Amino acid sequence: MSDEPPSPPGNLPMDIVDALNEATPEELRDVARYADALAEHKEREVRLEEETDDADVEKQPDDLPDDVPSKATITIKEINDNRYYYWQWREGETVTSKYKGPVNPDE
Repeated sequence: MSDEPPSPPGNLPMDIVDALNEATPEELRDVARYADALAEHKEREVRLEEETDDADVEKQPDDLPDDVPSKATITIKEINDNRYYYWQWREGETVTSKYKGPVNPDE
C-alpha cells in the first residue's frame, strides 16, 4: 500500500471527490457497497427496459391501421353505458385516440 492517497477517476465530479475525501473509512466502505448495489440496480433497469422494448415489438397486433403508430395501445372507453376500443398513443404532450370498434361486436 502506498503512502500516497489514490487518484480519483477523471470523470468523477469534484464535489463527489471532495465528499469522499472527507469521509471516514467506514463511510467510504458504506459508499462503496451502496455504489455497487446502485450500479447493479441501474444496469438491471436498462436490461429490463430493453427486454420490454423487444417484447412490445413482438406483441404488435395484426390489425394495426396504417395511420396508427406501432407504439399505440388499445384502451377501452365507456360512453353512454357502451364500451368501445380505441387505439391510443402519445404525440409529444398530447394523447391521440382513434376508434377501433365496440368491445362487444354484437352492439
